[in-house]
Amino acid sequence: MPVPAKEKIIVAVDSPDLASAMHLIGALAGEGCIFKVGLQLFTAVGPAIVRETQLLGAKVFLDLKFHDIPNTAKEAVKSAVALGVDMTTIHLGGGPAMVSESVMAAEGTKTLVLGVTVLTSMDDETLDIVGVPRPAADQVLRLAEMGANCRLRGVVASPHEITPLREEFGHALVIVTPGVRPAGSDKGDQRRVMTPGEAVRCGADYLVIGRPITADPSPHDAFLRIAEEIGAVS
Repeated sequence: MPVPAKEKIIVAVDSPDLASAMHLIGALAGEGCIFKVGLQLFTAVGPAIVRETQLLGAKVFLDLKFHDIPNTAKEAVKSAVALGVDMTTIHLGGGPAMVSESVMAAEGTKTLVLGVTVLTSMDDETLDIVGVPRPAADQVLRLAEMGANCRLRGVVASPHEITPLREEFGHALVIVTPGVRPAGSDKGDQRRVMTPGEAVRCGADYLVIGRPITADPSPHDAFLRIAEEIGAVS
């Protein structure tokens, strides 16, 4: 069944405290979107933000990008599963043992483990500086292949890698795409970006959108405009 446009949107709740986070989530919880809880918010308020969001009937994407020795990553994923989150993330750079352990930790649960490929703030030059002498697109495909071999079912990748990922893996992998900015929006610290319509047209399953919604004077109106754009190409 096609996923409704509103349900393709993952709203990045990059708030500094529980009250401001819940003000935003409360305004959008009835729209069917997923809420992304990242490092800033989770470090500030802990699991309370997950539980409060779930009490509103909304889905949670716990985006902490676990990257550690295999056993530690596995136990972290187990903790995310225990919280009942719908999605969580690991860094594919942790290697096949870490990925396999993390995937197994969520087997038989509703929690989808997503492998982060190359951060959207990085480009070819940045990768070269940290010792990866290949283009970002090639690195994304290499990491995604390793993840798929470890039975990973989804990846996080920039909009510019959606097409090559679909060509390589078809629909075997769920693709979650950050780096999405409506036309005219500030790119911020993102390097590899597209508009929501472009990303969905390329084959993204879910779009992570933060500031274009959260920094708008009316986050609800901004959300509806983006959903309308997605719906026009879905």
